[in-house]
Amino acid sequence: MTENQEINKKQQYNINKLQKRLRRHVGEAIADFNMIEEGDRVMVCLSGGKDSYVMLDILRNLQQSAPVNFSLVAVNLDQKQPGFPEHVLPDYLDGIGIEYKIVEENTYGIVKEKIPEGKTTCSLCSRLRRGILYRTAGELGATKIALGHHRDDILQTLFLNMFYGGKLKSMPPKLMSDDGKHIVIRPLAYCREKDIERFAQARQFPIIPCTLCGSQPNLQRQVIKEMLRDWDKRYPGRIETMFSALRNVVPSHLADHQLFDFKHIRHDSEVVNGGDLAFDRETFPLQPAGWQDDDDLTPPDAQRLDVVEIR
Repeated sequence: MTENQEINKKQQYNINKLQKRLRRHVGEAIADFNMIEEGDRVMVCLSGGKDSYVMLDILRNLQQSAPVNFSLVAVNLDQKQPGFPEHVLPDYLDGIGIEYKIVEENTYGIVKEKIPEGKTTCSLCSRLRRGILYRTAGELGATKIALGHHRDDILQTLFLNMFYGGKLKSMPPKLMSDDGKHIVIRPLAYCREKDIERFAQARQFPIIPCTLCGSQPNLQRQVIKEMLRDWDKRYPGRIETMFSALRNVVPSHLADHQLFDFKHIRHDSEVVNGGDLAFDRETFPLQPAGWQDDDDLTPPDAQRLDVVEIR
């Protein structure tokens, strides 16, 4: 075997391993939250960014082996931003042979008309986009709306709400839509952004840049994103541990008296979740909860991809 063949074999093995990891995480999220059921018609919101491309790719892959039957329809909202390459997504979607719809709405013009120059346009743009996508889901008969937010997005939202909103709140993997008519799901909820980035690069998806509208960046979210990335580099496993915390909430050991009935704790009450351990010296495992090694560059003696099913 030549050196180039050896390199290609290793690269292909790493891509397969990455796909396997993403399949597993998406399958687990779908199963844990019952995101997709028999007969569902899932509207996959495709922006042209890495996250939505990977979400569509993994859902199509899982569709082949899932124990339930469901259909996919990709939807892109062309907001008429200057310079938007209108041909990219139709060409890609035609190439993979999936049902899709391109919705053309000049929300860019509305935002520019309503928002003074120099002010952040994201809030109005998001509301307009959301309403259009909800309407489109109804027109297409979609039972679920799939968004491409991943684990890092969920953690960023948690810290944004903590630091700036005074709430312990994040993006849920599954929730009712704002209009009360649709179920919104986030199949990538358990997936790491760095895995999504690597897979998107390996698959060479035709990424459309997210800077076309020219609006101001969300500076608060960017600060949080950089903080989490710095933690991930300096303290491997911390991100995984924090996300594990979102899945292991103990209301009796927080301070929301509307979430837990503190007022009726009496001397004859039962001990809840181990009681108060404030007098004890707490110990934590050396290996952070939920930590996983990247382990991407391993010998290319891989077995075939396991089948991750939607339970």
